Amino acid sequence: MSALIPRPAMEIAPGAVHVPGWLALDEQRELVAACRAWAGGPVPIRRTRLPRGGVMSVQTVCIGWHWQPYRYTRTADDVNGEQVAPFPDWMVLLGRRALREAYGDQRTADGYTPDTALINFYDGQARLGMHQDKDERSSAPVVSLSIGDTCVFRVGNTRTRTRPYTDIELASGDLFVFGGPSRYVHHGVPRVHAGTADPACGLDSGRLNITMRVTGLTDAGETRCPP
Repeated sequence: MSALIPRPAMEIAPGAVHVPGWLALDEQRELVAACRAWAGGPVPIRRTRLPRGGVMSVQTVCIGWHWQPYRYTRTADDVNGEQVAPFPDWMVLLGRRALREAYGDQRTADGYTPDTALINFYDGQARLGMHQDKDERSSAPVVSLSIGDTCVFRVGNTRTRTRPYTDIELASGDLFVFGGPSRYVHHGVPRVHAGTADPACGLDSGRLNITMRVTGLTDAGETRCPP
């Protein structure tokens, strides 16, 4: 349900900006429909297996490039070997509009060309531990969109997974951008408030998180080694 009192945009840290209620309900529904189509293939949504054998509690589907820890490829060799769905031009335009809104910088926005998105679905029990998005060779900002249930989003620091960090709530339609000095901050989702989604967004329950990134890759065989 929409907040009665509008929530102001806020810079959580230099380059880390939260813009509440950025996506209108019709845009949220369109994104949910697109994500449902991508979740059906050619590479279906799955729980990613981690290098030490654990399995993530969130479910993930990728477009543009296929992500698995420390690696981007064009084909999902850890799932079914198929090439992932292409990254659409309308998503590029959405990413540029997001940067204009967050940073108020037309030049930075115009030069932003994301080529992949990780789409994570959280049920009421899913969590995401503190981590950095650093498998990309580009340091361009990450654009994060939230739809569905409200979550607690933990924004940390660039040095450790521990304090200091700031907890904020991301609700349906919220935009979060992290770039510049905050591009490599540790961040995570310690909690999802199940049942808080407005069905008008297209989801009866659960949370969708769409993160657009610039990989900086030009060849299907390129990878990034673990730290």
